[in-house]
Amino acid sequence: MRYQLHIATQAREELIDITAQVADCVKRCGVKDGLVSVYAQGATGAIMIQENWDDSVQRDVVNLLRQMIPQGVWLHDQQDGNGDAHLKAGLVGPSETIPLIDGALGLSRWQNIFFCEFDGPRAQRPIVCTILADR
Repeated sequence: MRYQLHIATQAREELIDITAQVADCVKRCGVKDGLVSVYAQGATGAIMIQENWDDSVQRDVVNLLRQMIPQGVWLHDQQDGNGDAHLKAGLVGPSETIPLIDGALGLSRWQNIFFCEFDGPRAQRPIVCTILADR
């Protein structure tokens, strides 16, 4: 089964917790055991599983990537000024796969699913959730 999520982003770079939306897709489909693939459509967004306790880790991720991949120094910046966003998205990756166990996301207590925005703000970011049953 496949579901499409749409989220809005508020900043050029941010991590947005989408765990509840993904869990809702799992609940609607009724699959008890299997896998859910969460995929960010677009070349400047990504998906990451990260700590959910407070937002310091998410801010640290953004700050680390800013230090590693600064804005304004890449060949692609000559086209549309977002070369760093493409590199950050490629480094983090467009998807994560999470096990479904007894109808719930198989995340640990401290894990959540985040959409990583690297070229915002955007009115609409599409995310595809594909759910596969074990049987």
